[in-house]
Amino acid sequence: MTEQIKKLIAEGENQHIEFKKAKNDFPKDAFETICAFLNTDGGILILGVEDDGTVKGVNADSVNNIKTKFVTSINNQQIFSPTIYLDINEIKIDNKTILYVRVPNGSDVYRYKGKIFKRNFASDVDITNVKDEVTRLYLKTDNTYSENQIIPYFPINELREDLINRVKKIVKNNNPQMDWSDLTIQEFLEKNKLYKKDHSKNNEGITLAGVLLFGTEDQIEEYVPSFKFEVAKCVDNPERYDDRITLQTNLIDCLDAASKFIEKYLPSPFYLEGIQRIDLRSNIFREIIANMLVHKEYSSAEPTKLIIYKDKIVAQNSNIPRIHGLITLENTYNFSKNPRIAKIFRAMGFVEDFGTGIPKLFKYCKEYTGYEPIIEDEKTFRITLRHEFFKSKIKQIQGEQIKLFDTANVSDKVNNNKDQVRDQVRDQVRDQAGIIDFCKIPKSLKEIMQHFGYTNKTKFRNKFLNPLIENGIINLTFPESPHSPKQKYYTVTKEASDD
Repeated sequence: MTEQIKKLIAEGENQHIEFKKAKNDFPKDAFETICAFLNTDGGILILGVEDDGTVKGVNADSVNNIKTKFVTSINNQQIFSPTIYLDINEIKIDNKTILYVRVPNGSDVYRYKGKIFKRNFASDVDITNVKDEVTRLYLKTDNTYSENQIIPYFPINELREDLINRVKKIVKNNNPQMDWSDLTIQEFLEKNKLYKKDHSKNNEGITLAGVLLFGTEDQIEEYVPSFKFEVAKCVDNPERYDDRITLQTNLIDCLDAASKFIEKYLPSPFYLEGIQRIDLRSNIFREIIANMLVHKEYSSAEPTKLIIYKDKIVAQNSNIPRIHGLITLENTYNFSKNPRIAKIFRAMGFVEDFGTGIPKLFKYCKEYTGYEPIIEDEKTFRITLRHEFFKSKIKQIQGEQIKLFDTANVSDKVNNNKDQVRDQVRDQVRDQAGIIDFCKIPKSLKEIMQHFGYTNKTKFRNKFLNPLIENGIINLTFPESPHSPKQKYYTVTKEASDD
């Protein structure tokens, strides 16, 4: 991301890039720029840079105050209307702290202190009193997003109140400054623009986005009959699905159900990022599934699909393309196809801004499968992730072949507790692989158990360590004295086994 911001600074200010000096405070005119970006085509605001591109940086002692002022202001309806959820990010350039904000193309007509701004090349223009410009802006926002469609006469009290309360709770935990817990259902919907008034047609009601997020299965089938999300596994026989679910319910339940399907069939390897253990599978597929739902074009009858094949995983849906080609780390963009749906998902922590989530997706996919994802932005948006999860039950580690369980195909003979057994086997394989990597440098039993979070020595030895020792994968530093207090364990390298 640092290199990308450097490139943007080198380009200079333009329609989509604005620099602001911000040594000790968030500059007030920067809110005008954010308002203008939202009302035009989006953009990136960079703080700590002069108009000519000279990097001055932000005072490190002022960073937290600047971030707090920014978040507080854009969530204050007296200052910014409608309020919006945006992230302010921090990076270092030449040992100087820079802050930047990615601003999407907004889904409403936005005002800063009652004034409407629009972007004109590198300037923010006040169009509040320019009637024709304001009219065109309202028409543009109404017609751009299918999620804005009003569903008249829809009874609000028949929405899933439990889901709305779940969202309120999650959002409050994620960001206390966005506390919606005291809002009624009507107030919650209006605040998030899921209930809309169209004065030109004398019409008002809940929007398509509101029904998609919080509707029941019957309501989704009635008001969005073309929406289907198919999740399937097609590995054992290319002519038919091994397993498949078709979801036609609200988007939050769709995300939950699709994620559980993925957990059922794909491994979750041990992975450390610094000292923190990261669930690669969860991070990757939550982002992919959420993006499928957030960026789908809901006026299309094409179903959303996520299919696990023997050598790849493909996720796709209908789309209004922006790049018309492959999305790479160099050309990522920040654009929400359904910004109201995206706001709820982002506030819950289910999805990041598209421009910031893509680099993380590339990184985690490479760690998870060995391959970077292929992302195509065409009429059908498609993410393809190659893998080798089902190719063999033999895993090559340091020149030695060892037998491991096939975690994705645990025997179907187990009936009542099949899922439980699959999870246990998957965890065993994951931690055995982790032990092999961890013990490249000799480690004591205590060090190994602490690293992997186990406390029962007997169970740990029987389940994890002894099978590796018996297979010649792990060796003892004092093999003649297995119970020596100085005993350590190390991974057998190919060179060591040749001796």
